[in-house]
Amino acid sequence: MKSLIPWYTIGLVVAWYSSNIGVLLLNKYLLTNYGFKYPVFLTMCHMSMCSVLSFVAIACMKVVPVQHIASKTQFVKIAGLSVVFCFSVVCGNVSLRYIPVSFNQAIGATTPFFTAVFAYVMSKRRESWVTYVTLIPVVAGVIVATGGEPSFHLLGFIVCVSATAGRAFKSVLQEILLSSEEEKLNSMNLLLYMAPIAIVFLLPATLLMEDNVFEITVDLSRRDSKMVWYLLFNSSLAYFVNLTNFLVTKHTSALTLQGIKFEALKTLVKGNAHASGHKHVLGNAKGAVAVVISILIFKNPVSFIGMAGYGLTVVGVVIYSEAKKRFR
Repeated sequence: MKSLIPWYTIGLVVAWYSSNIGVLLLNKYLLTNYGFKYPVFLTMCHMSMCSVLSFVAIACMKVVPVQHIASKTQFVKIAGLSVVFCFSVVCGNVSLRYIPVSFNQAIGATTPFFTAVFAYVMSKRRESWVTYVTLIPVVAGVIVATGGEPSFHLLGFIVCVSATAGRAFKSVLQEILLSSEEEKLNSMNLLLYMAPIAIVFLLPATLLMEDNVFEITVDLSRRDSKMVWYLLFNSSLAYFVNLTNFLVTKHTSALTLQGIKFEALKTLVKGNAHASGHKHVLGNAKGAVAVVISILIFKNPVSFIGMAGYGLTVVGVVIYSEAKKRFR
């Protein structure tokens, strides 16, 4: 049985990669190539499916034990996190309308920079000076990538930076708001409560910002039946991104293979948990794979300077991750 465990874990990592990259590329396809220019409604579809599948997985299939909200105060905190979460996801989807996946991923790799800034401003949490120095190539890489991006779009850039900052802000805020043992929720239970709250905010935003989107979606579905399947599959993938991330983190926490500990994989995977706020090598490899696949599929123009900038950012994030471990 032990020999089967690592293969199960590898399968989970592959599923995590596939769902992450799949939802990113399908979002890009729907919002640009397919012409479905409604990122807020698309996000609401994601949250609706997350609500349904979270309930099925936790209440019916017992994937994880149910964790109940303990108080009104905790509910308010979760609602606040949900608003920030909505903001970051919507901004991320909006950015895909205007900029290619490769540039989107380059900007997204700067999450550690924003996390460090918010951690210091909001909780006065300081890192060593060496750790802060390693953030220089992270930011410099995006500056270089921006200068060399053939498909640069100012609005897309601003919105993507906002999405990245929103993800970092959410991770720091979550640490602060749900810090006590009584209020801590695992990522799956947190999603169970956050997703329905997100819909409450996204529905009026959709009606106000995207006129007649429901009628347009129905009309598109009548003319092209694949539209319904695209939305259902895309929304399901959005849930499986969260599920596989949770399962990968859980199943790599204490595994061994032929006497060799999975500490490296454990560290890499945990770097992608929202609570830590930064990505390690595994997450950046995922981003690199997404970039390569997106270029092959969408044929967006790239430049050597742009790719060099993205590479510099990834290297900076890896160095930053190592510095955090060594200079705590």
